[in-house]
Amino acid sequence: MTADAALVNRCLQGDRAAYRELVERFQAEVFAICRRLLSHQHDAEDVTQEVFLRVFRSLKRWDSTRPLRPWIVGIAINRCRTWIGQRDKLPELADYLHETADHRPADDAAEVAREIRAAVEALRPDYRDVFILFHEFGQSYDEIAAAVERPVGTIKTWLHRARLEIVERLRQRGFIPTNGQPHSH
Repeated sequence: MTADAALVNRCLQGDRAAYRELVERFQAEVFAICRRLLSHQHDAEDVTQEVFLRVFRSLKRWDSTRPLRPWIVGIAINRCRTWIGQRDKLPELADYLHETADHRPADDAAEVAREIRAAVEALRPDYRDVFILFHEFGQSYDEIAAAVERPVGTIKTWLHRARLEIVERLRQRGFIPTNGQPHSH
């Protein structure tokens, strides 16, 4: 029996220490993923709690022949997608304030960083999730494939397409030259 399976078995038997151990083991990573995908501290805190509630309710269905970490990451991604879908239906005061604030860039680096973030946010959700898990969380193709329940080849394709879309957006916005000439922004 793997360490993951032993921990899950203890949780299923109602061992409170095992619940704490599971949360402590995965909470930082789940929160970091939620924080990045949701771009909002409070939302990330709420969704992280939801993720662990979902994990504990679903432990009986976890396949003990597979690693626990990608399964939990997959739940986190799905909860974030659901949260985003619900949030998009309700305009928020924070969004309004953000749109009306003065956005003069402090310098070109900050402007480029903002543009890259915007390009990542503009990706379709599956591309964005894969891009963030790979580039920002350093997960392997195999780990991402397990988390999103897709073949490794699909993960590589999505990652490639995400990169192309980001580069194209940066090119369209004048951050990357289209004719090989340097572009001063």
